[in-house]
Order: sequence, then C-alpha cells, then structure tokens
Amino acid sequence: MTFRLVKQNNMQVVSIINYKGGVGKTTITANLAAELAFRGYNILAIDLDPQASLTFSFVSVDEWREKYEKSVTIKNWYDAFIDEDSDLDLSSLIIRPQTVNRDIKKGKVDLICSHLALINVDLELATRLSGASQRQVRNNYLRVYSRLKQGLSTLEEGKYNFVLIDCPPNFNIVTKNALVASNSYLVPAKPDYLSTLGIEQLRRHVSELVKDYNHYVDETNNLQWEKISPLMLGVLFTMITIRNQSAISAQKQYIEQVKGLNIPIIQTSIRENNTIYAEAPEYGVPVVLQRVSGKTYKEIQDELEKLTTEFLNITNEK
Repeated sequence: MTFRLVKQNNMQVVSIINYKGGVGKTTITANLAAELAFRGYNILAIDLDPQASLTFSFVSVDEWREKYEKSVTIKNWYDAFIDEDSDLDLSSLIIRPQTVNRDIKKGKVDLICSHLALINVDLELATRLSGASQRQVRNNYLRVYSRLKQGLSTLEEGKYNFVLIDCPPNFNIVTKNALVASNSYLVPAKPDYLSTLGIEQLRRHVSELVKDYNHYVDETNNLQWEKISPLMLGVLFTMITIRNQSAISAQKQYIEQVKGLNIPIIQTSIRENNTIYAEAPEYGVPVVLQRVSGKTYKEIQDELEKLTTEFLNITNEK
C-alpha cells in the first residue's frame, strides 16, 4: 500500500476531544501517533489531560516521576507564564519515549508530558483574563487563549508533520488553547446516550470560540494575532460491540442519530476490547505496533491501520 506524505513544512495540529471521558480518546491519540510515525511521519503528541493517560501510554509512572514530574511537563510551561510572565521554550519539554520508537525506522513519536496538577492551571489562567479597559481585556484574551499556538510556532520548521493533542474532557481554558492552536479536531465517541449527547454542543462551542477569538483579532492592529478556523474532521465511533460483523442494534441507533445531525462521520470504527487496550500502556507501545498473534489482535490492528489511512486522506484534503 502507498501512503501520501504531507509536506515537511506543513505541520498540522489536530486536537482529539470529547466532553465525555472513557470513550477511547487517549487510545486513539496514542495509536494514531504510533502508526503515523511507523509510516514515516514525525509526530509530536501533547498530553493536556491532567489524568496523564497519554503520558503513561509511552512512559512508565516511575520514569515520569524520576525524570519529568518536577520540570519537564506542560504544567511547567504554563507555570512560567503564570508565575513569571515568561515564555519557556516549548521544545525544552519535548521527550522521545524510547520503547515506542525502538522499531520505528523513518518517523518518530515525541511527547510533551502532562502533570496531575495541570487541573489547577485553568483557574490560574482565568485570573489573567481580566483587565481595566476593553483593550486590556481583548489583549489578555488573545494572549491567554493563544498560549499553545504561540508556543508551537517556535518549534523548528519542518520538525513535525503532525501535532496530536489529547484534550481534557471539558471546554476549559486549556482545551481552548488546544483548539486555537489546531487546524482541525477529531471527536471519538462511544455510540451511547452520554457519549453522543454533547457532540452537537461541542461543535457549537467551538464555533463560538472561533467567532469570539476572531472578533478580538479584528479589533486589534497587532499583526502577531491571526484568525483561527479549526475544522471538525469527524466523529469517530469507538468501543463498538461487534455481533455478526457489525455493531449491535442499540449502538446503531446512536450512530444513526449522530449522522442525522449533519456532522461528518469517520467511516472506520473501532471495536471494544478492554483487555487488549488496557494492557498496552504496560509495554509502552500502542496496540497498533505490538508484535502479537491471534485473530482478535489482528482485527483490532487492521482497524487502527485503516483509521490512520482515513485520517491521512482527510487531513490531506483539508
């Protein structure tokens, strides 16, 4: 199979997001990153979720505590802005997990770790949004919400093809940072009531963020700010229960409901297998790259490979 490569200087930033936790968001991010790297792409994965599940998909908890917890996480980058009003070099926080990269010959997976205390950063960032005048409010808004966008702009040109951001399951300031920095966003969702309930709301909130942000950009004469337009790549249905080669009827009902919202749908779906996916972080290698045998493993890996191909086709069209 031949895969199309994006241009080296055309870094695409994609947020993976859903208001509902437990829908496979981190699993999708980790496996996309690994498979894209295996195909020759250079990937930066950023963990913005305080649960740090993406971080622990690539490095052990012990390694994180020993090497990264105190000074090499995305929290340290935000802390520099909050405490000292300074711009810490984002590239100084990038690590290269050894295990997942061991069998990747052409591409690479780099990582910016999360921190369990990242949950407190949002409240601290909120204090930076106020101002004594409308001009100060506008400038503070743009400065706070564009933190990650500005940080990514300092990375060496051509170093990464894709930046994949694992977002927290909410729409707080850190999540908005991710979306402002992104070209597009992907919405993993389990086809059930709670997981699909907020999809339309999420799309509406993103539209409101874009409208507000671009309005402030229009009002300022500072050329450092530019308008944003993150596009929804689609809803990716995860944790599918397979019966007779297709999703069970209860899940099909919610899939059809989402299709009725006139929202783009990713054609590939990912089946549920708690055992296989739960064991993957222990090895530091996502399921799609594990050397395993057995029909179930092969079917799951085939789905993840198919998802990656579809992801590339979609992002190359955007």
